[in-house]
Amino acid sequence: MRVYLDHNATAPLRAEARGAMIAAMDVVGNPSSVHGEGRAAKSIVERARAQVAAAVGCNRAEVVFTSGATEAASMLGMVSAGADVLVDDTSHDALWAHVRMSGSGEAPIRGNTLAMGLANGETGQITPVPQKVDGQWSFGETRADWLMLDVTQAVGRIPFAFSWSGADFAVLSGHKFGGPKGVGVLIVRDNVDINPLSVGGGQEMGRRSGTENVIGIAGMGAAIEAAMNDLANGVWDRVEKLRSILETGVEVASKETILVGNDTARIPNTSCLLTPGWKGETQVMALDLVGVAISAGSACSSGKVKASRVLLAMGYGQDDAASAIRVSLGPENTEEDVTRFVDVWTDKLERHRKRSA
Repeated sequence: MRVYLDHNATAPLRAEARGAMIAAMDVVGNPSSVHGEGRAAKSIVERARAQVAAAVGCNRAEVVFTSGATEAASMLGMVSAGADVLVDDTSHDALWAHVRMSGSGEAPIRGNTLAMGLANGETGQITPVPQKVDGQWSFGETRADWLMLDVTQAVGRIPFAFSWSGADFAVLSGHKFGGPKGVGVLIVRDNVDINPLSVGGGQEMGRRSGTENVIGIAGMGAAIEAAMNDLANGVWDRVEKLRSILETGVEVASKETILVGNDTARIPNTSCLLTPGWKGETQVMALDLVGVAISAGSACSSGKVKASRVLLAMGYGQDDAASAIRVSLGPENTEEDVTRFVDVWTDKLERHRKRSA
């Protein structure tokens, strides 16, 4: 039996999502058609829109279905066309891809749009939502007119409401909380105009043309509703206790291993373990061979043998940043899973020490 500890890359498909998707497969209509079959498909999409809106605290009209958070984040290049996009140093590459200016050395740094992650996928650290000062978003020395929040790693794990965040935009992906891959959401605050993500038939209120992925959207809606029930019922408190057991075991086994960000607010499932001199990629392969799945950083950077940009931004050196792994737990994990990780990781660490001696 394998142990899956890479939920920040993707979470296992929830039973609720699977059931909703199977049911949607039997609905033949196009949601843009006006006949009965089309209305049946449209009702599936609109039910999911209501489920997402209820989960993230926004209006249904603010929810735009996309293929994922990466596509949703591409609107940064539209709302800020020809202007500066400022991105927090530890944000996901999906946001960094749209940076036009990372800072001029002047204070304050000004831009059209500030984009940032609410929870970091590699370290689990939570970044407080900025405040508005004199009508602009203020984050350190940064000032911006618009704010986009990447809440992909936060939704379903910690409380969040788009309405109280005050943000202008937010992005998320269904597969992070047990929905299917290939479906996500862009949230656009009421009365904010953006150029469409894609043009064509005018679906999704004209903001993202193309026939909706009815099956994927159905699964995402069911998954986010189930995820919010888990949050309300204290499931993630249990996950946080499992993480504490894991980190205690690591500390006992290795005094040199750094628990990155453990003295700050984090989402409850994520541990970033940095063991100087022991490459993260080597650890990932060693544990995979004995049936434990972890990662050495963002799954979106898979295949790229390089140090974590996030850890470099936090001040770690090149070698240390390349010596980190990420362990991310989920509701289905058990204490036995965590104990197995600690046991096999400790065994591999001892082997590494002997080879390095």
